[in-house]
Amino acid sequence: MRNSLGPLLRRASTGALALATIWAPAASGASAPPAEAGRVPFTQRFSALQHGGIVRAANTSISCRTTSAACPAVREGQTAVNGDFDMFYVDVDRDPNTYNSSRAEVRLPEGARATYARLYWGGNLRVGEQKPPKDNGRVLVAEPGGAYKAVRADTVVGHRVAGGADAFQASADVTKLVRASGPGLYTVAQINTAMGKSAAGAWGGWTLVVAYEQPQEPLRRLELWDGFDTLNSRTGAEIRLRAPHTPAHAGGRAGVVAYNGDRGRTGDSLTLSTGRTNAVPLGDGANPRDDVLNSTISEPGAAPSERAPAYANTLGYDSDVFDLGKALRPGGDQLAFRLVSQRDAAWFGALFVAVDAQQ
Repeated sequence: MRNSLGPLLRRASTGALALATIWAPAASGASAPPAEAGRVPFTQRFSALQHGGIVRAANTSISCRTTSAACPAVREGQTAVNGDFDMFYVDVDRDPNTYNSSRAEVRLPEGARATYARLYWGGNLRVGEQKPPKDNGRVLVAEPGGAYKAVRADTVVGHRVAGGADAFQASADVTKLVRASGPGLYTVAQINTAMGKSAAGAWGGWTLVVAYEQPQEPLRRLELWDGFDTLNSRTGAEIRLRAPHTPAHAGGRAGVVAYNGDRGRTGDSLTLSTGRTNAVPLGDGANPRDDVLNSTISEPGAAPSERAPAYANTLGYDSDVFDLGKALRPGGDQLAFRLVSQRDAAWFGALFVAVDAQQ
């Protein structure tokens, strides 16, 4: 990726955005909007066999209005769905030139070096208002302690009208930015998502996936896959990873990015099968096995990464990391993940995996 001058993000009101370096894909005609497709098939974005792992930072860009008496309890984790609320932007940066912004921490181990980083963002363009899709492929990003930089999508943007929603996901390689800036709180602003109230509900958010190398950590197989499609069938979406021989007592984690999963509406699941073994449903205290798309940003461990805001119920955005535990069976050379949503009109955006490999 190289630096390239591109247009600034359009605001909902007047005013100019003061930005530092503008980051764009290394291609001619970078000022043109990226191509869009209604369905983007899942493909491998990154793969490595190295000592290290994958971390991610994530947050929502919209939430219920505090004028609703139920909103504070929902933000604290009470079961509710986004279609029940008039939704409004999250905006934590105190910058009058942005209309939505949120922060989250990239927590890298000591001595780690980022080898790949990719930012995903998306939302619903049709709620009480209809947002134009021309800004789907552009957001603002500020590294820890830094100023906003405009980031443009460097690949096809998924954009599909279905289930009463006008949904999109975009992404960009931000390896150079994360490698130079290191761990800390990253802020993402100006995600093109609509506010208001509708049966489909308002939702939107972002996830920054970072693969890292750390010589003292185990040898692991790291993979990142992405695409964009609805999850409104019993078969769902399956991603098969060809992997080195899985050793006995192997550990691992997998993360999912998805949109419009409603808390309390069961029928969605994430399963893993290794080789020819039966599929094992994944879940934890934050994600019931029959309701994994439940508007959470979660990860294993007692000390989760910092977020601002840190809503327990994001009302339609999921960025969850699961401990694979006993679902990893020794001897298998294939990992098959299947994400299903039988009742939610949900969208699937990304899957990332870090699994111990044979030394």
